[in-house]
Amino acid sequence: MEKIEVVCPRDCYDTCSLIFTIDDSGKLKNVRGDPRHPITQGFICPRGVGDLKRVYKNRILYPYVRTGRKPGRDFKRVGWSEALDLIAEKLKQVLKNYGPKTILHLEYAGNMGLLTWYFPQRFWNAIGASKTDYSVCSKSGHEALSLHYGLSYGVQPDELLEMKLIVYWGFNAVVSAPHLWALSVKARRRGGRISVVDSRRSETAKRADIWLCPKPGSDVALAFGVARYLIEHGYVDLDFIREWTYGYEEYKREVLKWTPERVEEVTDVKWSKIEALGEAYGRLKPSATMMGFGFQKSIYGAESVRAVSLIPALLGLHRGFYYSNSRGYGMDISYLTGEKLYGRKVRVVSQVALAEYLKRGEFKFVYIYNMNPAVTLPGQKALRKGLSREDVFVVVHDTHWTETAEYADVVLPAATYLEKTDVVIPYSHRYVKISKKVIEPLGESKSEIWVMKELASRLGMSEVLREDHWKALEKAFKDSLEDGSFSDLINGKMLKLRYMPLNRYQTPTGKIEFYSLKAEKLGLNPLPQQYPLLKKRFILLNSSTFKY
Repeated sequence: MEKIEVVCPRDCYDTCSLIFTIDDSGKLKNVRGDPRHPITQGFICPRGVGDLKRVYKNRILYPYVRTGRKPGRDFKRVGWSEALDLIAEKLKQVLKNYGPKTILHLEYAGNMGLLTWYFPQRFWNAIGASKTDYSVCSKSGHEALSLHYGLSYGVQPDELLEMKLIVYWGFNAVVSAPHLWALSVKARRRGGRISVVDSRRSETAKRADIWLCPKPGSDVALAFGVARYLIEHGYVDLDFIREWTYGYEEYKREVLKWTPERVEEVTDVKWSKIEALGEAYGRLKPSATMMGFGFQKSIYGAESVRAVSLIPALLGLHRGFYYSNSRGYGMDISYLTGEKLYGRKVRVVSQVALAEYLKRGEFKFVYIYNMNPAVTLPGQKALRKGLSREDVFVVVHDTHWTETAEYADVVLPAATYLEKTDVVIPYSHRYVKISKKVIEPLGESKSEIWVMKELASRLGMSEVLREDHWKALEKAFKDSLEDGSFSDLINGKMLKLRYMPLNRYQTPTGKIEFYSLKAEKLGLNPLPQQYPLLKKRFILLNSSTFKY
């Protein structure tokens, strides 16, 4: 029996540290959480446990080329050379006849390992292929925070233990971030309180000391109600406002337009409950406002993030919120992807609008890895119709037979995170360690880097990926590790990522901007706005997917 340390690479807040056991035949035997990790603390979710079986089920083990019409599974097995030669030939044809903008590489966070996700993009950036902007996930919130704070980083998870008040706003942490929730429960045992703002009685709301249930889309009005209470009851830190903020008076005038009656009417929340939350904010310090991705994935969702994020500033807190900390680490991801290496400005397409681009046939070659867009992107009917076009050549490089693979002209077998070594960066905490290879790749599975190097060679572009990927990763990590070297990291030591100061604001004034000059320059309202709620009938979507 051998035990090997791994980091879960899923698109998840927690980025768990795992220990896999393999038996004498080299097969997975057991998995458990690493109790030494200060955030994930030795317990793991059902998906982590499920990988013991998932790695062996429904795998793509060999390259395949389509023999029938799309969609479907009419494929024949071929060798790697035949598959790669075909892909390279199609790439050459499209480059010659249509140009690089009609080539799309489509990937996302199916595996958040830096070498799996980012380094292969060097090939596509070198040829000038189009890419997508990841807007289907958290971009609205990042852009919203940029208007008032600059970068969107904030409270670190290990700081939760010291909080007297933790507010989960549109964030079902019990389900989506169980380790952050565990830290919050520890803080409550030390005398802290947990409040939840959610339009449904989520698992987290059920466990809250205070739960506010606003109408969907009324978060700005609710945040303004809380702000009004803080202003009127003398809880605003005016010294902090004078030194660290800009535009408070304009913001205050906007907030005071929201009378208790108006807030109640828009939010459907009793003013007494808003008073209770405001009083908790005012008296229980320090506090952390934990904003989830869910409530920004809606019309005017960015306005909600803007308004909620400014509550901590009233209390004299530097970035007293959490949304995502990925932009606070200072790593040079662009070096890994080669964005700045080739002097090309590539076309960027919104993931939200991608289905219509595909349906119109604007791309002649689509390479998909690390993603299952036939399930995850909006506009499913149009997207699947676009991938089905006979004039669009689709390649899917994946670990398992997915819905998207049924639209591929060529299917390639990918190695899972347990079959290769990588480094995963969290977007909540800042503990980083190497994720080691546990088992040999099944069948003829290959890594994304191997495939890109083979394609680069066939296109006469070997120099694009000539740099050793570990050397490239070391350069990307330059000056971003706090308590050790890159060599320490590669040799298995858990390190901390260097974190940007909380009192540094990348705004025009260098301060927290209640009145956003960037928004004004962009033609947006400089202050958060509560727009009228949509009054129409909606379709109820009831997901039955397994929670983790």
